[in-house]
Amino acid sequence: MALKTPIPLTNDTVAAVRRLWHGWLKAHWPTLSLVMVFIALVAAMTGLYPVLIKQAFEAFSAKDRQAILLAPFFVIGVTAIKGFSLYAQTVLTNRVVTRVEADMQTALYAHLVDADLAQVGRESPAALTQRFTTDFAYIKEALTRLSTVFLRDLATVVALVATMIWIDPALTLGAAVIAPFVAIPIARIGKKLRRVSTSTQEEIGAMAGMVSESLSGLRFAKAFRLESYLKGRAARAFDTVRMLKMKTANARGRLDPLLEVGGGIAVAVVFVLIGLRIVAGETTIGDFTGFVTALLLAAQPIRAIGNLNAIMQEAMAALTRYFAILDEAPRIVDAPGAAPLAVTTGTIAFRGVSFRYRDDVPALDGIDLTVPGGTTTALVGRSGSGKSTLLSLVPRLYDATAGRVEIDGQDVRAVTLDSLRTQISVVSQDVVLFDDTVRANIAFGRPGATQAEIEAAAQAAAAAGFIAAMPEGYDTRVGPAGSRLSGGERQRISLARAILKDAPILLLDEATSALDAESERLVQDALARLMEGRTTLVIAHRLSTIRHADQIVVMDSGRIAETGRHEDLSSAGGIYATLNRLQLLDG
Repeated sequence: MALKTPIPLTNDTVAAVRRLWHGWLKAHWPTLSLVMVFIALVAAMTGLYPVLIKQAFEAFSAKDRQAILLAPFFVIGVTAIKGFSLYAQTVLTNRVVTRVEADMQTALYAHLVDADLAQVGRESPAALTQRFTTDFAYIKEALTRLSTVFLRDLATVVALVATMIWIDPALTLGAAVIAPFVAIPIARIGKKLRRVSTSTQEEIGAMAGMVSESLSGLRFAKAFRLESYLKGRAARAFDTVRMLKMKTANARGRLDPLLEVGGGIAVAVVFVLIGLRIVAGETTIGDFTGFVTALLLAAQPIRAIGNLNAIMQEAMAALTRYFAILDEAPRIVDAPGAAPLAVTTGTIAFRGVSFRYRDDVPALDGIDLTVPGGTTTALVGRSGSGKSTLLSLVPRLYDATAGRVEIDGQDVRAVTLDSLRTQISVVSQDVVLFDDTVRANIAFGRPGATQAEIEAAAQAAAAAGFIAAMPEGYDTRVGPAGSRLSGGERQRISLARAILKDAPILLLDEATSALDAESERLVQDALARLMEGRTTLVIAHRLSTIRHADQIVVMDSGRIAETGRHEDLSSAGGIYATLNRLQLLDG
């Protein structure tokens, strides 16, 4: 679940942990309370070990037969309680941690799906995917270790220190003098680890994007003999990540020797002090044995707590990256008091519309255009002239930097996004199909449609024939991105989806430019049926496909250069006439 009122994220670890608690962990407090009970039992039973050993040595010295016979039962009871508590704590911790991990991943995915295209486009899909794997591996490990290491081992150390104080307070104070000399360098190493971990996670994301990009462009790379370039670029990326990982490993590697030496000094101090006290008759061999046992038992959890600092710093770096994405609110949202879009004729109007992807270059500059309801307007022009950008403003994939886009006199920014996009169908050259059945991919146009409606849409899109020829018909899976279908088949599935949606406004973005002649003929016939009675904005690469458009708009460098019908523009001697003549020559 997402945090409704985010706590401002700072570089302070406490603030990040506090936010994690309020956002995701707090809901599991009943289970976490049980975990704390079992942690207390584990710590208490561990604290009893030195006491049992002390009492056993004193019983041996006193030759107390009854105490010697009862000791094994106490040992079995203590170890059984500790073993069961360890198992219960592990199971409950894993239950909470895996649930929190899934909830956080769900929240991140939902945020990315709802985010603006400009926000999502700043990172490659592979780099964003890496956030769900590598970053969450750090976070999950830290959450697990917080329970199984920090809380349990801290409670164990507290219990053992309490035992040591009970046995000999002066010796405990002598051993504690060593702690600050070890804690200070551990804190410094932790700060360095956090900086290195942030850089490592960012480089791993970039590396994932580079690998995905390289493999998807492998056909092009082989054709242009770019194998050496790709290998060199990959080797440099892998080596950068290797160096950062090595820095992390070296920093973490300094912790164990530091803790080992600190522990050895503490034991040495205890040996000297306790030896002097035994010689002076101020303590017994049983006290010595129990105290040293407690000290040695405390060494392992203290070392684990010291190493936990490194894991926590890596997790904090990942958590900071996670919250940074989650805190970036989308700009394209429903305005306060937004009303549902009411479509009457479906007239689209662009009034003084400008748009910039970057501050230095305008993609659109002062567009004034009206698309009458129920008519077809074609947008033509060279690549980069602003055609696709203009189309994207209608369903608010982007918002105009200046001016306004209206549908039947209603500013698209003043109506709800859901009602706006419900009234618009989009068919583009880049068909998006998900690895699901043919039926599901068509039904995305109108969830809840009946099988008869899906089949009617497929028939209208000239797709029913090849679907029927598939082994499982409408239940055939199309593969990742529709890889099991040809380009023409994918496009006709996309058309069937738009036909099923039956929206009054239709946006076509070069829907046939990548098809062969036969597929194009079938798709064009289906498009003609789909466009009837709808307000249609179409981007056309082949001018022959838009000869009969009610209005043709020629765009150039983000502006409208010419407007008219095919016959008028062809004889005007302008940009359209030039493009038409070139295409006729190509033909």
